[in-house]
Amino acid sequence: MATAASPARPGPPAQRLDAQGHAHIDLRAVWVLALPLMANSAVQVVLNLTDIWFIGHISTAALAAVGAVQWLILGVLFMLGGASMAVQTLTSHAHGARRYRRASQAAWTALWLTLCIAPVCVALGAMGRVILIPFGFSPRIDHLAQQFWFPRIGGASFAVAAWAMMGFFNGIGRTGVSLVVAAAAAIANALLNDLFIFHLGWGVAGSAWASNAAQAVAFVLGFVLFLRAPFRASFSSHLTWRPVWHRIRRHLRLGLPMGLMPAADVLGFSVFQMMQVRYGTVAGAATQMVTVLTSVCYMPGIGIATAAATLVGQSIGAGDREWALRLGTRVILLAALVMGGIGVVLALLGPWLMPLFAAAHDAGSAAAAHLGAQLLWLATAYQFFDGLNLGSSMCLRGAGDVRVPAALMFPVCWVIFLPLAHAFTFAPGQGWVHFLPQFGWGARGGWGAVIIYVVLLGMALFLRWRSRAWQRIRL
Repeated sequence: MATAASPARPGPPAQRLDAQGHAHIDLRAVWVLALPLMANSAVQVVLNLTDIWFIGHISTAALAAVGAVQWLILGVLFMLGGASMAVQTLTSHAHGARRYRRASQAAWTALWLTLCIAPVCVALGAMGRVILIPFGFSPRIDHLAQQFWFPRIGGASFAVAAWAMMGFFNGIGRTGVSLVVAAAAAIANALLNDLFIFHLGWGVAGSAWASNAAQAVAFVLGFVLFLRAPFRASFSSHLTWRPVWHRIRRHLRLGLPMGLMPAADVLGFSVFQMMQVRYGTVAGAATQMVTVLTSVCYMPGIGIATAAATLVGQSIGAGDREWALRLGTRVILLAALVMGGIGVVLALLGPWLMPLFAAAHDAGSAAAAHLGAQLLWLATAYQFFDGLNLGSSMCLRGAGDVRVPAALMFPVCWVIFLPLAHAFTFAPGQGWVHFLPQFGWGARGGWGAVIIYVVLLGMALFLRWRSRAWQRIRL
């Protein structure tokens, strides 16, 4: 890959020619780009595991409460942060076409939009009590969830700004810089969790404040690097700060559906998590632990998939859409195989790993760990298809094909997955609604619905990628 200080090489990325002049995929170049992104994802997993470890040492109820709203919070972040997600796509296209000032303009545009959403974040944070009422949590769970909600959502703009910075570095192929930024955030998060939760006695709210402060550290570090050499020289990052209205409109057209797609996914999973908390504290805590542990599979998968988005975008920017198809397909399958293999290993280690995250001294800890070890096997069953999902969605994002995938996400998640999860989890007389069948299979039934959901979604997005419809899109 080209460095920030030198012009991009001609032709598409990750391509090598043999003696006869035939093009082949250079897997070494793919791994050079993907490995820092995988390490970046590992840092994010460490950050999440750190939060869960600290919260798990407060109480099982605290773990269940945070688990009940964590996915909802992430969904809100995605909806508000779509503009930041668009940075990598626009930057990779500009870098592939060697239009370097356009790359830094994309980052600045996202930062201006982030400034605009900051008051919205504060308002949504203050509305936590109203937003959580429909889910019918027990008074204790509801109180703890509200303590976590306000600071986490109110300070969400720091996370969105940090995403914009890392999207710029990923789009130009400087994934090592993103890794440094993420590592700094993880270190700050661990130190601040200990300070805020235990030394200052802020409880679950302290974990939320620690996450906000860590994301602020990531943004400041990324922004300082963005304005310094070699990016200042190569991308004129100090000169492209002025907002341009037509670029803002283009950014929003791409970013809004880009944010809505993962938002629909994680909001759906948030409702699923709340179902498990509604079913019982043990089921809610076990589901939260399984979700965090399976992020170990997600870590390499999203790293490889994010590399694919950059490579596809740079290939299209260089004018070779057929190479983008060939390269993207290979990387999608690589992500699926890696995630599937790690899922099996993780399930085998489940009986030893689960007790590490249920160390609070109360009656529910041992039961949550035992159930979580069983649920890990169900989570393992869909990891290959989740790799198809991640790889295909990121390749489509790199190509700028975001509206149809977002439209596919909603019916699969909200019309198929959630009704099935409700029917499989609750027995008659339980749950939120009573017009659906109610089989009463508990958390095991709910996770069976997750398998159906991920298989359907992964296949639908992979078929969309192979349809070549994205080759007609021009950004």
